[in-house]
Amino acid sequence: MAETHFGFETVPEGDKARRVKGVFSSVADKYDLMNDVMSAGLHRLWKAFTIQVAGARSGERVLDIAGGTGDLASAFRKQVGPTGEVWLTDINNAMLARGRDRLLDEGRLGPVAQCDAEKLPFPDNYFDIVTVAFGLRNMTHKDQALAEMRRVLRPGGRLLVLEFSKVWEPLTPIYDFYSFKVLPWLGKKIVDDADSYRYLAESIRMHPDQETLKGMMEQVGLSRVDYFNLTTGVVALHRGYNI
Repeated sequence: MAETHFGFETVPEGDKARRVKGVFSSVADKYDLMNDVMSAGLHRLWKAFTIQVAGARSGERVLDIAGGTGDLASAFRKQVGPTGEVWLTDINNAMLARGRDRLLDEGRLGPVAQCDAEKLPFPDNYFDIVTVAFGLRNMTHKDQALAEMRRVLRPGGRLLVLEFSKVWEPLTPIYDFYSFKVLPWLGKKIVDDADSYRYLAESIRMHPDQETLKGMMEQVGLSRVDYFNLTTGVVALHRGYNI
């Protein structure tokens, strides 16, 4: 039986999606609050930078994968205008419901779909922009998910991957202390769930570093792949084009 990583634990591939679902179902109600607390609000700046780099224009089609509570989708809706199209998708129903309700409250609700990034239910060459923010590391077959993202991009379209990455080496001891001691403590205090945030810290360490992810994007056929290190590499934004 094929195996994969769930944080530092080795599990059967079939179990990972179920266990990731449990993590996000557990934290969905206070997901945005925890993001603000654990990043000191920096996640908002990282996402704003992603929106800026994406450069969505009026009338374009955008797919936000693992879109969670809908903050990227909301921003894209403003940019593409009434002639554009922004799909909010997530594999987790609890997270997707939070995002849908947010967009509805803001008057920006567009199409919403619960789907697996490794098997996207969209035609080839359909979107101008595909984004995935803090979702790729939770996917079992990252190469397959990236290939699917490239498949649904039109020629000239761009993929943006915002994800935790490898921090600047001298900061590793401090970052490790924060990740493995402070984050689970915050999770316990705020959402009564230390284990989900312990998994978060572990999943970051198991995720490909900046250069490895760049190579994976190139291997699935994306071109002109580059990346931006944000907050000393705590997070990196990768960008690639379907040419």
